[in-house]
Amino acid sequence: MSRPPSFTPPAGARAYRLGTARGEFAVIEAGTALRGTALLLPGFTGSKEDFIALHEPLAARGYRTVAVDGRGQYESEGPERDETPYAQDELARDVLAQTAALGTPVHLVGHSLGGQVSRAAVLLDPAPFASLTLMASGPAQISVSQQQRVKLLRDALAVMDMGQVWDAIQAMEPPEETETGELDAGLDDRADLRRRWLATSPAQLIATGRQLCTEPDRVAELAAVRLPKHVLSGSQDDTWPVDLLDDMAVRLDARRTVVQGAEHSPNTDQPLPTARALADFWDDTAIA
Repeated sequence: MSRPPSFTPPAGARAYRLGTARGEFAVIEAGTALRGTALLLPGFTGSKEDFIALHEPLAARGYRTVAVDGRGQYESEGPERDETPYAQDELARDVLAQTAALGTPVHLVGHSLGGQVSRAAVLLDPAPFASLTLMASGPAQISVSQQQRVKLLRDALAVMDMGQVWDAIQAMEPPEETETGELDAGLDDRADLRRRWLATSPAQLIATGRQLCTEPDRVAELAAVRLPKHVLSGSQDDTWPVDLLDDMAVRLDARRTVVQGAEHSPNTDQPLPTARALADFWDDTAIA
């Protein structure tokens, strides 16, 4: 589960509901599009807040950033039991609608699950996009160990409500140590994370969890699309091994960035070098 440094938008950012042809989506927007606009899609169990630490450094580089809760994620509404609206093609069409509502070609960034949804959107219609960054998002299904974790979650959601599942997850996760070696219960952090979890649709988690465990390799299809591509990850990742991401970047003829000191969420683990890598890539595409 991603752990953003805060759930409060930074100074100069605004939270609002973006109206589209496919309904409203909760977003956080910051910056002015002096050099371009970026649409940021979160991963499994995540939300727009996962990109909070990227807004200010990217605004300083001249980019407007719009981080979005996908359908059924946190503050974007979605059915709790019907999985149909969470089919990958449906989520991809949501992204195309969000891009249309923003009114400009966008640099698309997808973290983890968001990367696979981003890929699906580009394969449906690449025209609205200036570039694509796959952040800690691999070529096909997630690792076997992560598939087992997702299966446990899906099995739990079949018999428990979201509150009960949250309590079970917390019982299995010991408090983390601070830099001084003391145990940190993370009370404020966990309150925010719990609120996000309870607001997320269980049907969305079940449907997208299944997608993560069965996603086919579509790298050859994506490589055929004429669009600047970027594969960015931490230096460690147990969801898609780093060497697998290296190989995917070669197959895509994509820029490759490895953020040292980061794991599966470089956007929260090491936001400043992550923002720098994104802006450098966008600058080089010369598309505003």
